[in-house]
Amino acid sequence: MGKGVNQVTLIGHIGKDPELTYTQSSLAIAKFSLATTESKKNTAGNWEDKTSWHSIVLFGKTAETAGRYLIKGSQVYIEGSIDYQEWETDGVKKYRTVITGQKMQMLGGKGN
Repeated sequence: MGKGVNQVTLIGHIGKDPELTYTQSSLAIAKFSLATTESKKNTAGNWEDKTSWHSIVLFGKTAETAGRYLIKGSQVYIEGSIDYQEWETDGVKKYRTVITGQKMQMLGGKGN
């Protein structure tokens, strides 16, 4: 049996302009939120939209491209993996799920 697959594909809209930073070794890092919306029928047979928010992080040239061209509302395709972060603040453990993007494709302008 194989070791497994950790791959996620998302298409959604940027929640706010990406935050672009650089490490001391000049590696670009872009962080932003991405909203995906699915329509499903509820138990009464009516269509309802469900929006999920995802934390996205990109590295290198992909991060620089995101920082330069993406703005709040931009539609984007992200392919990457799910990562789980854990840290402790004042004795309290905190957790966060992040999508680390390996591929990004801009799909349209703001709201398109």
